Amino acid sequence: MTDIAIIGAGAWGTGLAIVLGRKGTHRVRLWAHEIDVCESINQTRINEKFLPARLVPESVEATKNLAAALEGARIVVSVMPSQHCRSLFEQMRPFIAPEASIVSATKGLEERSLQRMTEVISDVLKSNHSIGALSGPSFAQEVARGDPTAITIASSDAALARTIQQEFSGSSFRVYTNPDVVGVELGGALKNIIAIAAGISDGLGFGHNSAAALITRGLAEMTRLTVACGGRADTMAGLAGLGDLVLTCTGGLSRNRSVGVALGKGGKLPDIIANMHGMVAEGVFTTTAAVGLARARKVEMPITEQMHAILHHGKSPKEAIQELMTRSGKSESILTS
Repeated sequence: MTDIAIIGAGAWGTGLAIVLGRKGTHRVRLWAHEIDVCESINQTRINEKFLPARLVPESVEATKNLAAALEGARIVVSVMPSQHCRSLFEQMRPFIAPEASIVSATKGLEERSLQRMTEVISDVLKSNHSIGALSGPSFAQEVARGDPTAITIASSDAALARTIQQEFSGSSFRVYTNPDVVGVELGGALKNIIAIAAGISDGLGFGHNSAAALITRGLAEMTRLTVACGGRADTMAGLAGLGDLVLTCTGGLSRNRSVGVALGKGGKLPDIIANMHGMVAEGVFTTTAAVGLARARKVEMPITEQMHAILHHGKSPKEAIQELMTRSGKSESILTS
């Protein structure tokens, strides 16, 4: 039996706990910030707040105690919101076993430092832990239901990638490996911004032409920044890039797309966030970091810039789209804007 700690009991953390718990070869401890989430899982085997109607296996124990969650864990999976990653790992550091491997399943960037999550974790732990990033098209509801799902684990440590592939893969959950940590993490983070744009398009009543244009040109932006940061362009054609982008831009379960739809219909961001009842749309936070990273790398990202203006400066969605459509003519090459 492999001891696995999952830090973060939102929908995705709970979905991963269900996948691992079903295998019967893991002891899974799921850390939750909220005591009512722990009680709900341990008493009813359901996370009523974040993933209702999906049974959590008996091999999964929920706890609010970080030390208890991490005790003896050989694999630590971090699934907390990006803005809490640094502070939580600072709390976790004394309790993580020296031989433990770390897997980040958070799809975001830190606003202050512009760092990817594996960079934040490395910065905090300052140790020789093997670290990887898990990403790809994966709605938690569908994963928990047992729908066939394919994702990727990225790490510079090939042994870690193979271990996670073996430990996490099952009859309905297929894990691929990829050495491009930069590309896999940026793909998972940046696609949320484009999903908000796609939601705005839908909220304004635009059709499939508009959505296809946003997805395609959004992928070009994602690729340019990934390459500028040292990642590989072909990663953006894979699960963590195009796969996750299409899912998040078109799927009804996408929180980021839902935020965009509400904005397109005239909603105000504070009200939209308040109505999410604790759910997190990472794209709202990632947009600021993505703009900062793009400017630092001298990469043009017009869709991302307009999303930042809508989300954080109150710009009208219609005005933003008009500016995108009336920009000077460009080549379609993904490496030009």
